[in-house]
Amino acid sequence: MHQLYLRKEGTSRRLSSWDRTGGNKDFIVIGAGQSAAIAEIASAGVIQHIWMTIASRDKYAFRKVLIRMFWDDEQEPSVDSPVGDFFGVGHGVASHYVSMPLNMITTQNVIEDKAAMNCFFEMPFRRGARIEIINECEHEIVLYFYVDYVEKEIPEDSFYFHASWRRENPTKGLVDLSALKAEHDKQDKANYGDQKVYELKNLTGEDNYVILDAVGEGHYVGCNLSIDHLNPMPGFSWPGEGDDMFFIDGEPWPPRLHGTGTEDYFCAAWGYPSGKYDAPYHGLSLYAPIRENGDAWKESNTISFNDYSGKMTQYRFHIVDPIIFRKSIRFSIEHGHANAQSNDYSSVAYWYQREPHKAFPQMLSVSQRLPIPEKESAKLFYRTF
Repeated sequence: MHQLYLRKEGTSRRLSSWDRTGGNKDFIVIGAGQSAAIAEIASAGVIQHIWMTIASRDKYAFRKVLIRMFWDDEQEPSVDSPVGDFFGVGHGVASHYVSMPLNMITTQNVIEDKAAMNCFFEMPFRRGARIEIINECEHEIVLYFYVDYVEKEIPEDSFYFHASWRRENPTKGLVDLSALKAEHDKQDKANYGDQKVYELKNLTGEDNYVILDAVGEGHYVGCNLSIDHLNPMPGFSWPGEGDDMFFIDGEPWPPRLHGTGTEDYFCAAWGYPSGKYDAPYHGLSLYAPIRENGDAWKESNTISFNDYSGKMTQYRFHIVDPIIFRKSIRFSIEHGHANAQSNDYSSVAYWYQREPHKAFPQMLSVSQRLPIPEKESAKLFYRTF
């Protein structure tokens, strides 16, 4: 409990959207294409909590609106992400879940377009901090927010908080599904696809989906990974066979940390048989399987063992087991066994490091950030069979 009985140093402060007239309009309005600084601090301190909620007329506002954070005098952000993904749910929607550092509070068991969002990652700064919200919606948004921080001196050995969003749509799969399907039908083998996929080998990690590529000294503290499974294989179809790999400090193959499968890295097994669940350090903040009618959002969170189509966001936080690097870290994960599948992958990595940090990938345009519509996902999935 952070030794709550001990005397604390510093001065507690808050920046929020409270109505300065004394009325009840406790929000700010950000016009379409506009941005607003919700925190501008000119001292040393630590942000300890961020709360916000957004009202928008735009579908997928959680992907269209960006959050950026700058520490001290840096010109490039140390946090750069769509707001929904930053708070732990991908695909441009909101979903109720609670983890230790992040959560969304909204209607349970319903895919939403609104939520209260909370972040409890500590974010130190020595000379100042700036948090910006960028509205790339077609319409204005209404934003309520708190930024709670303690004004105090920061030890010299402290690292800065970072978070970076990425997307690859689709990943470059290595299997010709049409040829695989034709051979599967000809041989009438239910597991033929599995046999051919498992013949593939990956002994470099070069074609993996990259979640984090950082240079410097620090420690990685977690991620969320969103997948839209568009590329099923004949036979047992599951994107979760991809291994996680951590290449640390420039070391060659094999990576210092090598995992056994995607759901294994996210602390589960057997293809998420529970469906959606939240735990303090791992879980599925979103699970929206697609049935043949393409109506993913109204379906139950309970899945059958062969129902691996649709959208998911899974998270893993290394709060008690941060992964340490002294010079660099490259964390990647296979998209299907040996990178066999072509799916929609996006992610946010969270880590602490000394500045300066390696330049982040350029933020994609709004059109390139949007999720694939549910019915289109279903068409892409079911046309394989």
